[in-house]
Amino acid sequence: MTTILAPEPALSVIQAVAHHARIGLTSTPKSLSPWLFYDEVGSHLFEQITELPEYYLTRTERSIFIDHADEIIARAAHTHSHHQPALTLIELGAGTATKTGLLLAAAVRQQGSVVYQPVDVSESALAAASANILANIPGVTVRCQVADYTREPLPLNRLPNTRTLALYIGSSIGNFDPIAAVEVLANLRAQLQPGDMLLLGADLAPGTHKSIPQLLAAYDDAAGITAAFNLNILARLNRDLDADFALANFRHQARWNPTESRIEMHLESLIHQVVTIPADSGSPSLTLTLEPGETIHTENSYKFTSAAITTLLTSADFIPTHTWQDPAALFAVTLATAI
Repeated sequence: MTTILAPEPALSVIQAVAHHARIGLTSTPKSLSPWLFYDEVGSHLFEQITELPEYYLTRTERSIFIDHADEIIARAAHTHSHHQPALTLIELGAGTATKTGLLLAAAVRQQGSVVYQPVDVSESALAAASANILANIPGVTVRCQVADYTREPLPLNRLPNTRTLALYIGSSIGNFDPIAAVEVLANLRAQLQPGDMLLLGADLAPGTHKSIPQLLAAYDDAAGITAAFNLNILARLNRDLDADFALANFRHQARWNPTESRIEMHLESLIHQVVTIPADSGSPSLTLTLEPGETIHTENSYKFTSAAITTLLTSADFIPTHTWQDPAALFAVTLATAI
């Protein structure tokens, strides 16, 4: 029977929102951390994005798991000794864990039961993940942790005679610039033991099978869901910080930056406008002036070659051991060993 343990309460979420907002909005050019996307509204919108016809990333990675989940788990658990330790799975930025269920089901098939530790900034997403797993995958013990894995130590609750398989899927690593991406993985590596494993999902760069228009459409869909997701970051500042952003005065933009091999998301100011974030307990009020055409940079999504994935992993003290791709070479899932 699946056991669900309640998420630990988030600490000072509003203070963290204020901190991220003030740093980004007082920078030149203005920016906002993608961490701010994932309140309850934003998490729900992102789940809608993953089902859009233009957004190939989620369904492509899911197809890889459908075809290879048993092999992935078997390779992650394999050692050269006669004793094969049970795997425990921890997932960074778990969201609602819809794809992860394929890996959890494979782990249950191979070892009878599994402990799963999803980590996410959204308590509502973790609650949805727990409910989904409870309903569909007997044999999983879920230990949720509400945390920002980019800033806080990971809650690695290692069980005796187990090996940890850390999941960082969905190409979430693409939200970080190359230096920060190495730092995120190095922070994870520092909390693992030699021989623990990482499964990294990464969206591949445009090439023979992927065009730039196809890539741009994934971040600027016809239904406008990604635009609503992007604008919700301003709505969150209104809700959490009592800011006065007028969402109608901004327009969603998706751009391809070939030099950096990344999609950029921006919010473009349509008019000259002044926005205020009131004072809080630790900071004075903040007044922002935006000119027509000025943007707030909200997200990067880097796209990777196979060589770039290998360089990223080895720079963080992981050795890639096997990679799976879909037939169209849109997406890659790489298993790596902590050294």
